[in-house]
Amino acid sequence: MRDAARLAVYFIAIVVGGALLAPILFWSAQALATHGLFPFLTKYDFDTFFHRAVLIAAVLLLWPLLRVSDVRGLGDLGLAPNPHWARDVSFGVLLSVIPLLFCGAVLIALHVYSFRHAFVWPRLWKVLLAAISVPFIEETFFRGIVLGLLLRTGRKLTSIVAVSVLFAAVHFLKGSEREPAIVTWTSGFESIADAFAGFGDPMMVLAAFSTLFLIGCILAHARVLTRSLWLPIGLHAGWIFGSGTFSWLARRQVVALPWLGKNLLVGIIPLGLAVVTWRLMRMWLKHDRASQI
Repeated sequence: MRDAARLAVYFIAIVVGGALLAPILFWSAQALATHGLFPFLTKYDFDTFFHRAVLIAAVLLLWPLLRVSDVRGLGDLGLAPNPHWARDVSFGVLLSVIPLLFCGAVLIALHVYSFRHAFVWPRLWKVLLAAISVPFIEETFFRGIVLGLLLRTGRKLTSIVAVSVLFAAVHFLKGSEREPAIVTWTSGFESIADAFAGFGDPMMVLAAFSTLFLIGCILAHARVLTRSLWLPIGLHAGWIFGSGTFSWLARRQVVALPWLGKNLLVGIIPLGLAVVTWRLMRMWLKHDRASQI
């Protein structure tokens, strides 16, 4: 339980540290812009600096966390070298993106979505960049470090649930819709309270949080079964690419919460798609293991 306690302290320190650092970053940016240096910084609101401050705090505090947790290598986090990493990434992408895009085709046929009249090509490049970078960052942090430390408690199911709740909660947090008139030392803490405003909408919690939680469970389960991050990275990349590409190709015609939200990763229908991917993943791993015997 010591590792779980250390993680709790780590996350509290991230939030508090980010809240304290955010005003400093904001004031520094404003001062630089006032003196003619980096004037573009004036277009960013305080909430942007708050989120960057939290990321900076997370990175700076990560090394002390690993040190006090006696993590010296991958083995200390329950991870092992994976000589079949390319295959796992490829199958992960296919197992997540195919059901997603098949569902998208059905939704277009049912006139829930329709093809866009014009395609913004730079947006597609952003989708590709996100599909490549985000899985590496989030899987390393959530399924690599956080889940790795929690699994050392010996409670596998509890660890998977805990990291999945955290994964969903972080993605569900939203920025403040109001800009503080005057930034003070307490503005960062006010942003923390505003970030949880989305949890006040029960329908959105049902539609978005539950799907993100299930996706987190699937990614964590893939990591535990393979003792590697490559399959979760592939699955994660497929979901981002599939959802992003479909949003680039088509636009929503009908709002149908809780069945379907703002994209193919929000709602009860996406929840069912995630279950399909989970089942396909289990079947593939069972076949793959049998073929190696």
